[in-house]
Amino acid sequence: MIRTYQGQSPTIPATCYVDLSAQVIGDVVLGEHASIWMNAVVRGDVNSIRIGAHSNVQDCAVLHGMRYKYPVIVGDWVTIGHNATVHGCVVEDVCLIGIGSTILNGAIIGEGSIIAAGAVIPEGMVVPPRSLVAGVPGKIRRDLTSDDREEILQYARNYLDYVKIYLGESEPAHVKGFLAEMKIAK
Repeated sequence: MIRTYQGQSPTIPATCYVDLSAQVIGDVVLGEHASIWMNAVVRGDVNSIRIGAHSNVQDCAVLHGMRYKYPVIVGDWVTIGHNATVHGCVVEDVCLIGIGSTILNGAIIGEGSIIAAGAVIPEGMVVPPRSLVAGVPGKIRRDLTSDDREEILQYARNYLDYVKIYLGESEPAHVKGFLAEMKIAK
């Protein structure tokens, strides 16, 4: 569901895919070719959420900020895995946020990094670029290589392929009408 909150509607380019079961609310801006998948929640009600071009937010992930203090900023070519929680933080370009991981307020995930599945990034932690972070609490395990970076990009490219497939599926008439009513380009 795409919905307005206190007069603020999400901005969703026509190249994006937002699944019907996803919740995209309020002050949310998606970059070109971004995608929001099944049952994900992108809740821009108490602060803004920005998701960069070619990035994907997978099934059941939650993005939310902290009122008056922490927005969510996600760069380009970022993959946010299933069931991840991304709260009031910055995720720079070309990052992989692993399945079931949690990133807390004020954290900054440096460009080209991987947050391992199930990791918890504490409030205010700054992850240097090209780092692998794992554990609870998250600890830097090693620097990433060019091969690791290519793998991160491959995850994002896979989701671009999925977007093409899903956008090619026919939409029910009520979805087209809803999109027209919300003035969302399709």
